[in-house]
Amino acid sequence: MVLEKKLKKNKKIGTDYSMKVYLKVHNNDENETIACCDEELLNQVFREGNLKIEISNQFFGGKLINLEVAIEVLKVASFFNIVGEKIIEKAINCNLLSRESVKLISGVPMAIKMMC
Repeated sequence: MVLEKKLKKNKKIGTDYSMKVYLKVHNNDENETIACCDEELLNQVFREGNLKIEISNQFFGGKLINLEVAIEVLKVASFFNIVGEKIIEKAINCNLLSRESVKLISGVPMAIKMMC
């Protein structure tokens, strides 16, 4: 709920409005998990060996928002799952995660934050 309020308030953050990501807030008991992916990755599946990531509309397909707004939401998130070069690179640049915590599946970067 807190993150949804922040998402509604931040409508004009940043200057690059051309980069878009999908962001969805999942509420479970007292926890909120943010799912976020680069716009062009929604509804795609990537496989590498026995690894697979499905970027489904059900999990990732929330609001299409600009990258800067998504970063503001991720800054206050305790749990997130992010996929894609744009969102991962911006999260690293904003010190939300380290480059070492990023995993690649068929060249597509992904990262998960699980912290209280």
